[in-house]
Amino acid sequence: MPDYSLEGQYDGHVAGVDEVGRGPLAGPVVAAAVVFRVPPSPYLSGLLDDSKKLTVRRREKAHAALLADRTVCAALGAASVPEIDRLNIGQACHLAMRRAMYRLAEELGEWPVAALIDGNRAPELPCLVETVVRGDGRSLSIAAASILAKVVRDRLMARLAVRHGDYGWERNAGYGTAHHLTGLKEEGITLHHRRSFAPVKQMIAAKVHAA
Repeated sequence: MPDYSLEGQYDGHVAGVDEVGRGPLAGPVVAAAVVFRVPPSPYLSGLLDDSKKLTVRRREKAHAALLADRTVCAALGAASVPEIDRLNIGQACHLAMRRAMYRLAEELGEWPVAALIDGNRAPELPCLVETVVRGDGRSLSIAAASILAKVVRDRLMARLAVRHGDYGWERNAGYGTAHHLTGLKEEGITLHHRRSFAPVKQMIAAKVHAA
C-alpha cells in the first residue's frame, strides 16, 4: 500500500503526478497533479492505491473523497489525439503532466518544492523532480493523481462512446480489446483514434495501398 514517506523527505509542498491513457488506441492522455497541504488522514489514506488495483466503485469513492477534502489541491492536464500523433506518446504524456503541474501551481499559489513522477522518465519542470517506478503503489500523492486522472478519462471515454459507433469505449476506455478491434473493422476510424498507433496505422496504410 502507498504511504507518505516519499513526500515526508521534503520540506514543503510535494506534488504527486501520474498520467492515464498511454496505451489506448483512442482518446487523449490525461494527467493529474496532487498536493496534500497536510498529511492525508487515515481515512483518506485507506482509500488510496494504484488506480488499476481498485474497482470502479472504490475509485469513484476515492475520487469523491479527494474532491471533498479541502486539504487536497489538485489539477488536471491533457494531451489531445493530434498532439499524441504529432509528438509521440512519451512526449505527449510529459506535455499532459506539465499542463497539470502548471495548473496546480496556479491553484496552490506557488510551485511545490518537488514533484514525484510515476515511472522512470520525467518532464522538465521548474522544481525538483523525483521519478518513482510504480509510484502509484508507493506514494499517496501519486496514487491520488492516478485515481483522479483515471476517473476523469474513463468518464470522458464513456461520453464519447454515446456519440460514436460500437467500439465499447464505455467499457474498454479506448484500449485495443477484441470489441474495439471489431468496431474498427466494422465502423471505421474516428477523429478520436490515434493514427500513429497500430492497428489504426496499419488500417490506414492498407487503405492507401488498396487505392
